[in-house]
Amino acid sequence: MQLRQDVSLKPYNTFGIDVPAEYYCDVTSIDDLREATELKQQKHILGGGSNLLFTKPVQGVVIHNRLKGISVEKHDAQHVWLRVEGGELWHDFVLYAINKGLGGIENLALIPGTAGAAPIQNIGAYGVEARETIDSVTFWYWNEQQLLTYTNRECDFGYRDSIFKHRLKDKAFIKSVVFKLARKPVYNTSYGAVSKELEEMGVTELSVKAIAYAIMHIRKSKLPDPAVLGNAGSFFKNPTIPLSSFNKLLERYPKLPSYPVNDKMIKVPAAWLIEQCGWKGYRKGDVGVHEKQALVLVNYGTARGAEVWGLSGEIMASVKERFGIELEREVQCW
Repeated sequence: MQLRQDVSLKPYNTFGIDVPAEYYCDVTSIDDLREATELKQQKHILGGGSNLLFTKPVQGVVIHNRLKGISVEKHDAQHVWLRVEGGELWHDFVLYAINKGLGGIENLALIPGTAGAAPIQNIGAYGVEARETIDSVTFWYWNEQQLLTYTNRECDFGYRDSIFKHRLKDKAFIKSVVFKLARKPVYNTSYGAVSKELEEMGVTELSVKAIAYAIMHIRKSKLPDPAVLGNAGSFFKNPTIPLSSFNKLLERYPKLPSYPVNDKMIKVPAAWLIEQCGWKGYRKGDVGVHEKQALVLVNYGTARGAEVWGLSGEIMASVKERFGIELEREVQCW
């Protein structure tokens, strides 16, 4: 393992924010991981950098997860359990699964980041969340200097949430994740845009590949490519509010979209709230809100992380003032 000093993190985050790391190293093996454990500096774990916003130079050591590999853990007549190393790109894993005809993650196609970040964030899109297919997570526990494996239940998954964002934050390095994928998948096309796209593609027989390609086309048409325009995808979570509060808002805003969570709570799209406050397409200098998707904050070139963070705060304040709803940032700040 090579420890480097004063390394620019610009190539390692999809926002394209240029800040230095005091120290930086790649982890490509368990031996590297054990060696990194001995470092005395504060440790920061980096995956694909697709859910991060750097607002200042990073003190301590940035440890980049570069572990690679996909292998069959076990299989039966209905399912295949695949072990995916934490540094594998998520979309590469999705393509691997659909090419094998294995279902469960096709709706999560084209999400940036790594497989190791998937359980941390419990990534989700188009009616599917990673937790639905995660069987277990194996991680290096810094405090005990050993590998531990948590079952799905032990990961305490929630909406864009897990134990790795709370009790185990900065204490766990995701070594690998086991996904349980179906040989005969149950397809999820509940989001209207997916069904419409499949129809326009002329798909008459559903398959994991057809659904994945439909979703890839939808995402490309709505979301900016981080390789072209700096962004971290959805910056905010969709808020969940009490049914009573929703009904009051509905009296003032009869077109307010919603998705029932249970008989007491309703989820409303943050993008709609932000757009109603006039932020869609907003730009000031090199920071702004994407013209096609109000959930996405963008770096048009040389924006500083603090500027992006400040804009997100202004958006949150305006949504709170108009709708009485507290938005929550999905992107993590370093």
